Amino acid sequence: MNKKELQEEILRLKKEKDICILAHAYQDHELWEVADYMGDSFGLSLQAQKAQQQNVIMCGVRFMAETVKTLAPDKRVWIANERAGCPMADQMDREDVLRLKERYPDYTVCAYINTTADLKRAVDVVVTSSSAMKIIGQLPDEKILFIPDRNLGGWIAKQMPEKTFAFFDGGCPSHMKITPEDVERARREYPEAQILVHPECVAAVAEGADYVGSTTGIMKYAKESEGSQFIIGTENSIVEHLRIECPDKQFAALSPLCVCPNMRMTTLEDLYGCIMGTAGEEILLSPQEIEESRRPIDRMIELGG
Repeated sequence: MNKKELQEEILRLKKEKDICILAHAYQDHELWEVADYMGDSFGLSLQAQKAQQQNVIMCGVRFMAETVKTLAPDKRVWIANERAGCPMADQMDREDVLRLKERYPDYTVCAYINTTADLKRAVDVVVTSSSAMKIIGQLPDEKILFIPDRNLGGWIAKQMPEKTFAFFDGGCPSHMKITPEDVERARREYPEAQILVHPECVAAVAEGADYVGSTTGIMKYAKESEGSQFIIGTENSIVEHLRIECPDKQFAALSPLCVCPNMRMTTLEDLYGCIMGTAGEEILLSPQEIEESRRPIDRMIELGG
């Protein structure tokens, strides 16, 4: 089958087999075209909760599929490509968190959602890149241990001097490939453009940008802005999506190196194979794992996430 035929078959089969397809923002556009919902990991999980279908396939990485299963435990959940992991989510585990809690006994442990379900069982609250400021700002606690992304945590800390932060020295390998020199070069080559970056970038990159925000925030800003030229400092698939959705505007990548091989791992063929039962992997979590990993997510929702 060619791409169009494969897409048409996926669209037919998902209705026949009662499947909801989720595609993260960093997936290729050809996967967006067959998905029921596109967006960030937490937003997709909420959509899965509300979806009428009883079967869900995540086109993304493993921690995202785990979050879907945590928030929709009554549904069967698969990851389309079982090898698609997240290097940042794999930088620390629950035992690492427990050891850090011994070092920082009076700190509230705040975990980025880009972490495994097992790790979430040991933390106090979860945040997304779009909700972090709001959630941490509402915590009564003054001392925050932010894990695992030091760059995102540092960006939050800079804007919240009233709180004391401690960090784990982790981060996104793809976003950390963007350098301050990339910002300087973009300013020279595109003097009229606005630079939009993700807070997973290093501090010097964020400081040189016109806008810092989540992936969905970057896309929303670019779509709604009266500007016509934008340099995008996040996974380069977003440049492709914005070019398609905003043909009257110009977009360029801040760095050609900001490509997540794990996100790019999932293909239409993987999705088709998952639907047919020859690829992918079902996400299985015990009732205890679901209950304990959901607790810090529920606290985020309670605080307005």
